Amino acid sequence: MLAAFALRHGLARRPRSPTMRWSSLCSLASTAALVSEAHSVVDKWRPETPTMLPSLASLSARAPRSRQAEQVLPVPPIPARELSSAVTEGKAVPHGGKLVSLMVADACERSALIAACEGRTIELSDRNACDVELLMVGGFSPLEGFMNQEEYESVVETMRLPSGLLFGLPVVMDTDDDSLAAGMKVLLTYNGQNLAVMEIESTYKPNKPLEAKKCYGTSSLEHPGVQMISMERGGTYMGGKIHGLELPTRVFPCKTPAEVRSMLPANVDVVAFQCRNPVHKAHYELFTRALDAENVGDDGVVLVHPTCGPTQDDDIPGVVRYRTYEVLKEETADPKVNWAYLPYSMHMAGPREAIQHMIIRKNYGCTHFIIGRDMAGSKSCLDGEDFYGAYDAQDLAKANSEELGVKTVPSLNIVYTEEEGYVTADIASDKGLSIKKLSGTKFRQMLRAGEDIPEWFAFQSVVKVLRECG
Repeated sequence: MLAAFALRHGLARRPRSPTMRWSSLCSLASTAALVSEAHSVVDKWRPETPTMLPSLASLSARAPRSRQAEQVLPVPPIPARELSSAVTEGKAVPHGGKLVSLMVADACERSALIAACEGRTIELSDRNACDVELLMVGGFSPLEGFMNQEEYESVVETMRLPSGLLFGLPVVMDTDDDSLAAGMKVLLTYNGQNLAVMEIESTYKPNKPLEAKKCYGTSSLEHPGVQMISMERGGTYMGGKIHGLELPTRVFPCKTPAEVRSMLPANVDVVAFQCRNPVHKAHYELFTRALDAENVGDDGVVLVHPTCGPTQDDDIPGVVRYRTYEVLKEETADPKVNWAYLPYSMHMAGPREAIQHMIIRKNYGCTHFIIGRDMAGSKSCLDGEDFYGAYDAQDLAKANSEELGVKTVPSLNIVYTEEEGYVTADIASDKGLSIKKLSGTKFRQMLRAGEDIPEWFAFQSVVKVLRECG
């Protein structure tokens, strides 16, 4: 009750510094600082991967530009109307039937849009920058901008857009700037880049207690997602169309839905694996064995698609996670396993977020989605109690799978045994095999202490990266 009162009356709000950590690199104030810090983190790997950061040298030599600079912007990704057959033919139908692209190709039009903002800017948070990017490239198709009040309320209360189309969580732009009003255009900037222009169609006061209760299943500030909407987001939401100018420059490259679709084979099942932590051997066994599921075709492939945006405070930074994925990709070199990175900010919203992930991966060309135990789950920051049941996300995903057009693949309970290596838990039980366990907490303690990590638990290439990054 107290948490809901604080949400409604604004008593719980604090400055906009994110409560869920993004890579420390992304919080730097300028592109030059970003590049300097990125070099300090990844320089030790440069001899092994000379092409890892192809654009950093040019970026470090470039002075930060004015937010309102009237200059020709870099050529953005190809608009949707020019998408090749490799993006659409034999691939999953995007959510709503069309893969949206909001990038403005014409340089003169981009300059005119910036001029129309008349000096108005919003410097995006790390979280909002992820949302803007996914809107621009079609990851949130069929959305063409941030949700207006009708769309917001519909998604909050029914998990559907006003059209009736399923949508897991609201996608909103927040502000505390009372001078911004409907009919205005505003330039959305991020770390020295002009990412997009937003046409403000509406401003409204959200019902944050209801949003928390419906989307996160609780209005308790012990939930990190509820903390985010109440203490990080501004008190006003704005709805309106987005015009994309350029994509954020990131240490980890994030392919667009069109680019991911182009690299995936046509007319085969594509199984998406979502993660926000380094991949260890049990994870690898899990997503490669998913190809053997009864509802996956013989020619199926996996798309490992980690989120590299803001997650929880104690998660490993995105740039470090990215490097662990890159070395693992090189080590395993499995033609059945594809890799890409998603600029998405985790909400830890459990069942609702599972639906959001399925929609996004559908837009990236996936036909199947692995639903893990307690997917996108969260614990109380006070007593450690789970906010969701172990299978709540799986149940909601299965209930909506047919309508979404994305089949679910339950996450297998994989264990390591002394006698037969990795097997499912039921086989280990039936055969009376000796199971070996290592908790995540114990693993982190061993890592910090410099102790040897068992070969059966983790890939040594991943361990090496984690040690080097401290």
